[in-house]
Amino acid sequence: MEIKNAKFVVSSSRVQDCPSHPLPEYAFIGRSNVGKSSLINMLTRRKGLAMTSATPGKTMLINHFLIDDSWYLVDLPGYGYARRGKESREALRKMIEGYALRRHELTCLFVLLDCRHKPQQIDLDFMEWLGENGVPFAIVFTKTDKVGPVALRTAIEHYKSVLHETWEELPPIFTTSSERGTGRDELLDYIDQVNRSLREQPRES
Repeated sequence: MEIKNAKFVVSSSRVQDCPSHPLPEYAFIGRSNVGKSSLINMLTRRKGLAMTSATPGKTMLINHFLIDDSWYLVDLPGYGYARRGKESREALRKMIEGYALRRHELTCLFVLLDCRHKPQQIDLDFMEWLGENGVPFAIVFTKTDKVGPVALRTAIEHYKSVLHETWEELPPIFTTSSERGTGRDELLDYIDQVNRSLREQPRES
């Protein structure tokens, strides 16, 4: 799949304020500074579509982008930014959980992980929560250009072994580099496949 048109639609502070539409949504989330905005810009090939910042924790809203008038890409706030106050972290948690649980249009939540870091408990707990609540998700390792191929393979295998301690079957896993464009085709093809399968499903009468 090749994206021809991507446009920002709206930012929402609450899930009930998100746009009403019949299209599937693919949301991206991860700890602050995981490279989420850069990945979104790489996927859409729109350099300034999602705002990137050297300061972690800038995204505080649910941002909807309409892709080729056929599906939505959703940029969710990053979690785990230590400098946020307790009240701010709680508001963010409610926003993220509200979207994941109550947004019926959510088709897949892409959880971004920095490939250079060992498994972090905050990420493991979040994915465990997604599984317990039946939220469909996939794992996206970012910044793969920062490590060599052997180190990357070792890191991912280690992450898989940690996940297998609690998961019988793992979700889809992708490896990406926003700098090199790595993983772009694989991610977009996956979204395209899911969209095709949704279109082929019989409509409820």
